[in-house]
Amino acid sequence: MRLFFWKDFLDLIFPRNCPLCGKSLFDFEPCLCTICQGTLPRANFHLRAFDNELTAKLQGLMPVNRAMAFIRFTKKGKSQKLLHLLKYRNKPEIGEEMGRLYGITLAQNGYEGEWDIIIPVPLHPLKQKRRGYNQSERFAYGLSQSLKIPAKELLERKKFTETQTKKSRLQRLENVDEVFDLKETENVSGLRILVVDDVITTGATLCACANVLLAYGAKHVDLATIAAGGQ
Repeated sequence: MRLFFWKDFLDLIFPRNCPLCGKSLFDFEPCLCTICQGTLPRANFHLRAFDNELTAKLQGLMPVNRAMAFIRFTKKGKSQKLLHLLKYRNKPEIGEEMGRLYGITLAQNGYEGEWDIIIPVPLHPLKQKRRGYNQSERFAYGLSQSLKIPAKELLERKKFTETQTKKSRLQRLENVDEVFDLKETENVSGLRILVVDDVITTGATLCACANVLLAYGAKHVDLATIAAGGQ
């Protein structure tokens, strides 16, 4: 009884609201309300993971296997608001919720057991200290919960790179050249790996990470993001 009293008291002082619509959340809704969950612009790339617009975009950047994204990015839409809150408004729980929801979808479509490990794209330590967390790592953790596959930060970012937001495709490729490496104590030989990030535009960052893992002997590398954007 006392536990419920304190919970009601905390909910009164610190109400839990959906970050998209602002409505109060029920106890069974971890982050987004059920209505907002149901109206997310889902991309469904996992239904044709080997042959879709993302795999076509990555041709020539890496030996393409499967590429997927949970939702489609649209300016001024729900996806942009979610990513903005996740990256710039101290809402790491959004990344975890996106991973949890997408993981459920992937598990329902036969992807459970398809990978040995989930690896997030790393942030530079200075940027992670400034933000307080790595949004891609939170996405990886949510996926890990639903897919029951371990998630671990095995890659490190050796250089501090400028934001990719306003760069051309060529500039993005040059910006991440020789930026990533495998941590010294880790081994990925023979592993089936899922590399994850918050958003894919040109794919330069994800492919740079994938190529490092393949060079260290990974069996194959798939890619997944919260959102897929335009050029």
